Amino acid sequence: MPTAALRDRPELKGMTLSSTTFGALGVPAPLVEILAQREITAPTPIQAATLPDSLAGRDVLGRGRTGSGKTMAFVLPLLTRLSRSTTQRQSRRPRALILAPTRELATQIEDALTPLAAPLGLTSRTVFGGVGQNPQVTALRKGVDIVVACPGRLEDLIGQGHVSLDAVEVTIIDEADHMADLGFLPAVRRLLDATPARGQRMLFSATLDAGIGVIAKRYLSNPVTHEADSAQSPVSTMAHHVLHVTPDGHGQVLLDLVAAPGRTVVFTRTKHRAKKLARQLNGQGVPAVELHGNLSQNARTRTMEAFHSGAARTLVATDIAARGIHVDDVALVIHADPPVEHKAYTHRSGRTARAGASGTVVTLMTDDQVRDVRDLTRKAGVTATTTRVHATHPLLQELAPGDRSFEGGFAAPVAQASPRQGSGQRRSGSGSGQGSRPASGQGQRRGGPSAGGSGSTGGGGHRGGARPASAGRPASGSGSRPASAGRPASGSGSRPASAGPRTGSARPARSAASFSEGTRRTR
Repeated sequence: MPTAALRDRPELKGMTLSSTTFGALGVPAPLVEILAQREITAPTPIQAATLPDSLAGRDVLGRGRTGSGKTMAFVLPLLTRLSRSTTQRQSRRPRALILAPTRELATQIEDALTPLAAPLGLTSRTVFGGVGQNPQVTALRKGVDIVVACPGRLEDLIGQGHVSLDAVEVTIIDEADHMADLGFLPAVRRLLDATPARGQRMLFSATLDAGIGVIAKRYLSNPVTHEADSAQSPVSTMAHHVLHVTPDGHGQVLLDLVAAPGRTVVFTRTKHRAKKLARQLNGQGVPAVELHGNLSQNARTRTMEAFHSGAARTLVATDIAARGIHVDDVALVIHADPPVEHKAYTHRSGRTARAGASGTVVTLMTDDQVRDVRDLTRKAGVTATTTRVHATHPLLQELAPGDRSFEGGFAAPVAQASPRQGSGQRRSGSGSGQGSRPASGQGQRRGGPSAGGSGSTGGGGHRGGARPASAGRPASGSGSRPASAGRPASGSGSRPASAGPRTGSARPARSAASFSEGTRRTR
């Protein structure tokens, strides 16, 4: 596909693409062919800048904002080196290591890596906590070429003798600044000490803070530094808006925005707030799931599957989850709670306008937050348009176009429940939505959200149409009310996304004012 045609791809619209090709940069023909099959033919700026050096075997320090294409910038030279190496795959001794700060990011890297590695006969394995280690141990014992790991679990397996890093030829640290934010740098240093000094090392980060500089100076040999689309450079296709709201109107404005068509990510400061807000949105008929540190890995996986598939169109997340969310076509990011510092604002906002696509970032601000938000946007290097709004303000339709729909809260199908939980009536201790009871009217009788609005993380639920009768309903004789009882008061069961005006009568029985009161109390 020529570059001109490539620019017509929606997800790359607006990005300055390189006029060169992957082949011209030195990427081997087999990999170029695989990329072409996936309609990837023009490098992004960070890829065009780093590939000549990384393919030549040099240590590389690359800085680029989130969504700039850093993953492919290190995956391609990694696969090139391993495919040309004469070493063989060995039990417990991987040939390459990629370190990532979060489980979600490790999974995203694996997803990008696998389609390119498999045709070359190369294998990989993710290693992270929150899941049983036995499948990871078994894979390592059989032998894998590449390990994509979070530092904690990898150190555990090394301590138990299940893996050694003494055969690693290429080491990559992705999102090193986030690694520092989470306090992982001591573990990263120990892991790098366990890899051969003669191996190639690459470090990629959105920012190059002091801690990152120490790692680079100690472990990278004569590195070449490349910067493209730095974190302090606002994305031209990202529009920033601050909506000045009253405490009473905060929840009403948020509800109107998330009820619009398309995927939305909502950020909160605390896990408790994320959990409760997801329940409230589900109680108002907006299918939402939650992502925060209290969820098990299986729950986190189901959450992302639901968000990827569109079964839940709103994801409510905390800051610690921000870096691991890599989903295409997120048109809107909402800071329901303004972040504490500007780096968090940058990384939260980076969930939209990825790979050159356009996106909108909205920060909800009350009177007591004016000074903090002003400082936040200044330090983040963005110019935001500030507007005082209410729930029916016309600007909301401009920021999130389309008819508002309240088709019913998200609930996992019964098939997702574990045998011990039977029909899904028992809640998990973490409140993650695993095994939570299906959406029912019981929660709304209490004036709260439906019970199924806990951000259940199964794969069920449908947008813009009625759910199958079996989705989210209890087993026969379980005594729970059916899922439809918690749906909008109109009695239609669900409402297509195109139905009705934006302030129509299809909202659930619980009022927007009640929702606003609930969000205000949890802040």
